[in-house]
Amino acid sequence: MNVILIEDEDRTARQLERLLKQYDSTIHILAQLPSVSETVAWFNENPLPDLAFMDIHLEDGLVFKVFEQVQLTLPIIFTTAYDEYVLKAFKVNSIDYLLKPIDYDELVAALGKFKTVRSQTATPDLNALLQLLQRPQTASFKERFMVSIGTKIHSVEVADIAYFFTEEKATFLVNKAGQFMPLEYSLDQLMSLVNPAHFFRVNRQFLIARPTIQTIQAYSAGKLKLNLMPATREEVFVSMSRLSEFKDWLGR
Repeated sequence: MNVILIEDEDRTARQLERLLKQYDSTIHILAQLPSVSETVAWFNENPLPDLAFMDIHLEDGLVFKVFEQVQLTLPIIFTTAYDEYVLKAFKVNSIDYLLKPIDYDELVAALGKFKTVRSQTATPDLNALLQLLQRPQTASFKERFMVSIGTKIHSVEVADIAYFFTEEKATFLVNKAGQFMPLEYSLDQLMSLVNPAHFFRVNRQFLIARPTIQTIQAYSAGKLKLNLMPATREEVFVSMSRLSEFKDWLGR
């Protein structure tokens, strides 16, 4: 496997190379690049490697400037001491986001994701592709929900909904103004009623709209905490089983 390291700290690069060799001694490090300018030049002059590890703060700016100058299609694992760039990272082919100092077990998990992505790309399921092509190209989703509160019935446009959540076996919608309203649907039912391009179920309790995400915080072992607006009554984490799908959804 051919790998490129985009990292401006030699000590960190050496440590990462050591961990990679510990994982697989056949991994070939093609280059270590400390800056945006050198990275852009390298990609313009060389074929794409199998995988890139990218620090975010480089000698001459943020690594995201690379994507403004070069079209990259290879998978990327970000390695950084900062957690505030998770959302940006997910939009540029990221398969994982590792916080420094890099933990070996977390690196192994990230490389496992890479192998899964590569195997799926290399061996497409032709039957699944045929089924996808045969599906109707349009789907009908709800545009509004009718909500009963006391003796009144309120019409709530889906575009005004921030998220749905469950609490003590009851389901609620929360609009962008922060109003809580009860619903007679379960989250399982709601998933088939709202457009999956706009809503994602991050765990058993929350089905959220994309614009409601204010920040994403990276925790150890790839755990992600979401800060939503309006604010939630409890902390919202992305379920481990949904991390890969969540990343794909954010990048669409």
